[in-house]
Amino acid sequence: MRAGVSNGCYDPCWRKDPDLNPKYEAVLFDCDGVLVDSESITNGVLRDMLEEIGWKLTAAECMRIFLGKALKDEKAIIEASTGRPLTEEWLASFRARRNEQLELRVGPIPHAVEVVAELHARFEGRIACATGADRGKAELQLRKCGLMQYFEGRLFSGHDLPRSKPAPDVYLAAASALGADPKRCVVVEDTTVGTTAGVAAGATVIGYSPPVPGHDGGALLRAAGAAFVVEDLRQVRELL
Repeated sequence: MRAGVSNGCYDPCWRKDPDLNPKYEAVLFDCDGVLVDSESITNGVLRDMLEEIGWKLTAAECMRIFLGKALKDEKAIIEASTGRPLTEEWLASFRARRNEQLELRVGPIPHAVEVVAELHARFEGRIACATGADRGKAELQLRKCGLMQYFEGRLFSGHDLPRSKPAPDVYLAAASALGADPKRCVVVEDTTVGTTAGVAAGATVIGYSPPVPGHDGGALLRAAGAAFVVEDLRQVRELL
């Protein structure tokens, strides 16, 4: 029985589930939407800037198209929808405007700091942040949210690798750096793109799907291969 949650309380039947081996070597966290509450901020800046160059989207449409993806990988759809080339200057402007808003407004996901601190201690530092976002953004957010101390030297960006999510590269890189077998890692993800990456790496994926905008739903995460879905990060601590 899966540890899905519909009423805000985890199902204790996970304790008997053979799919979750208690002897895991490392925990690998996504960043946006799992550790930091940034999706609506970044999405708002992106939606505004796309409208400025001719592509008008609702907030929900923009989230659906771009959630969990590296913007540089969506060049074709942006150029087709705006009729303009996606230039490095435009991307640099987007990052600057995005970072300005993140500096002002980003905060941690509820209970992220306490859960990360506990798992950092329990796994003796064998935790990592593996994000599809650029490294500068991830560092800014982790610093602002009081999380950087737990991921110093263990932050991995898909921008630094040949392929970003949904390819498994960033999770494989994180596991390798920790000296962990990817098959003995737990990945915590909130998007189908990231879940696909974690599954492709061979990890056990715990999907995080709180009942708020900016996250893929539990059914979608399960369909992408998540072994478990939780609504509260404290349930990740309980599962492990």
